[in-house]
Amino acid sequence: MTTQPALLRHSINWQDVEMFDVTQIKKVSVVIPVYNEQESLPELIRRTDAACALLHRDYEILLVDDGSSDNSARMLCDAADMPGSHVVAVLLNRNYGQHSAIMAGFSHVTGDLIITLDADLQNPPEEIPRLVEKAEEGYDVVGTVRQNRQDTLFRKTASKMINRLIQRTTGKAMGDYGCMLRAYRRHIVDAMLNCHERSTFIPILANTFARRAIEIPVHHAEREFGDSKYSFMRLINLMYDLVTCLTTTPLRLLSVVGSVIALLGFGFSVLLVLLRLMFGPQWAAEGVFMLFAVLFMFIGAQFVGMGLLGEYIGRIYNDVRARPRYFIQRVIRQPETATDEENQP
Repeated sequence: MTTQPALLRHSINWQDVEMFDVTQIKKVSVVIPVYNEQESLPELIRRTDAACALLHRDYEILLVDDGSSDNSARMLCDAADMPGSHVVAVLLNRNYGQHSAIMAGFSHVTGDLIITLDADLQNPPEEIPRLVEKAEEGYDVVGTVRQNRQDTLFRKTASKMINRLIQRTTGKAMGDYGCMLRAYRRHIVDAMLNCHERSTFIPILANTFARRAIEIPVHHAEREFGDSKYSFMRLINLMYDLVTCLTTTPLRLLSVVGSVIALLGFGFSVLLVLLRLMFGPQWAAEGVFMLFAVLFMFIGAQFVGMGLLGEYIGRIYNDVRARPRYFIQRVIRQPETATDEENQP
């Protein structure tokens, strides 16, 4: 009589298997993109360093200057040059955008857990220990949802619209896509670095590789220094970037809408022929303006379709050129934590 292997004779707790596979967090890396934030930098560095010191483990703070036109770059260099500093200054040669700057920081992290944070202090650095604690439970990605947001009504409304739009087009059930206070395991960051598309939205890209993800509520503060870098037009551009770089759903919807419009146009044409036969040509002459209205509707739909196709073709063109997403001009870190990769071209 054959006996079953021990593995089959006992029930398997898959949650325990997942927890067993999780790498222990020995070092934490904090990546912060900086663009014209000279007023908030001293407080940002002080509070972030104090929050990381509470972790009782090794850590580094990578501040990525995204082509600032003020004194931000010089201040980052001075902070990184201080003896015993945990600050690593990554200087880009020009402004590439928030997500490209974060990806540049990802390419120089040495930690097991990577946390992203905005430089405007609206997301308090004091939340960092909570993210690390949650990641230690075995999660690959720890997202956050801003509570009692202190933004303007316009920013909050635009954020809700973008969140709902992305949820419907991508199917990713996340509560707050705009909050960059997030934690990623090292293998998630490595997977994102291996993606070569030019347009990258880090929260959704990370979730495509994550086995276990969770969101936790975090505090949100008013902006103390400067103004928001996202104007109305930049929010519109962000919406197009998010939709067209993450899914082909708009193209499918365009085909559906085009088919519906074609059927409605055919039905309307049949109706016009019947009405002309029943009521004579005088009725058709009186409906000329309605025909113009329908024609304008069709033309508008065509322009919408051409615009969407242009967005996708433009992104294909950018990917075919394969230009780098960013160019790192200089990296400054303490000699004892320096790595060989920074000397590579």
